[in-house]
Amino acid sequence: MLNDIYFADPEFLIILIIIPVAIYFWFRFGKLTQATLRHSSLSLLKLNNSLLSKLRPSLNIIRIIVILLLIIAVSRPQSKSTSKRIKTSRGIDIVMVIDISSSMLSKDLKPDRLTALKNVASNFIDDRPNDRIGLVVYAAESYTKTPVTTDKLILKQSLSEINYESLLEDGTAIGMGLSTAVNRLKESTAKSKVIILLTDGVNNSGFIDPRVAAELAAEYEIKTYTIGLGTNGRALAPVSILPNGSFQFSLTKVEIDEDLLRYISEKTSGRYFRATDNLELQNIYDEINKLEKTEVTETIFTNVSEKYKSFVFIGLILFVIEIIARKTIFKSFI
Repeated sequence: MLNDIYFADPEFLIILIIIPVAIYFWFRFGKLTQATLRHSSLSLLKLNNSLLSKLRPSLNIIRIIVILLLIIAVSRPQSKSTSKRIKTSRGIDIVMVIDISSSMLSKDLKPDRLTALKNVASNFIDDRPNDRIGLVVYAAESYTKTPVTTDKLILKQSLSEINYESLLEDGTAIGMGLSTAVNRLKESTAKSKVIILLTDGVNNSGFIDPRVAAELAAEYEIKTYTIGLGTNGRALAPVSILPNGSFQFSLTKVEIDEDLLRYISEKTSGRYFRATDNLELQNIYDEINKLEKTEVTETIFTNVSEKYKSFVFIGLILFVIEIIARKTIFKSFI
């Protein structure tokens, strides 16, 4: 009965100390309160050895149980059940803009830049359960890989499928990638709209100036975080395609237009980051994750059920049984 029971007034439980005291006085002085009758022969009083005489002490046990139940009832036993209601605000709409030019196959990150990015981006998606996220990829052109969605399974599947695509003309059209992302977010009603744009090069393709695209993002209040990916100095990068279709790699100078990336981030109230290895890339996405928090309100409801009535009811029944027994069956022993 006491499983998962809490007491609203547990201080009354100290009264339980009277139970061992009552038991002590019962054993110590109980026989003195019983009337005795001296007689030259006990043959006429065989009833004293009957079953009733042996059951008479049970009346005291019942009395102690009644006291125990009433003390528990006074302490107000309760059971509590809780339920939670989680309310998420309108959340954040995020578009990750990923450079898929051939230079993203460079080996300065392990195993290469693109694979390292996909691993980090996948973790980022897992850390944003309450937000909508989309994917835009670009080389010399750009297109939407996945519109903003809350379906993380589809999103991560699309992310895993991103590879260098020879169907797209090779190059780095930062303005094209950024403007495509702006188009995906400009009609969004989310409380916050964010673009995470990553590149490992300089803008050398496309017909949209990245600065114009940044102005559009600022006009639609879309914050843009930019990431320059690549080591300082030289990296083992693809320079040509062999007859068998594989890339030939050679050490080439890493060139990233950091001034442009800083301009884009400052224009849109974002931040610029530089990642030169796998750990820095992970740390950058972790920091962006902390900077863009989604408000989640958790309301806890507690339902309290009073249990004292059961203890009072059982105690009263036992008390009545004891009184009736003393006045009827065990009356001759008083």
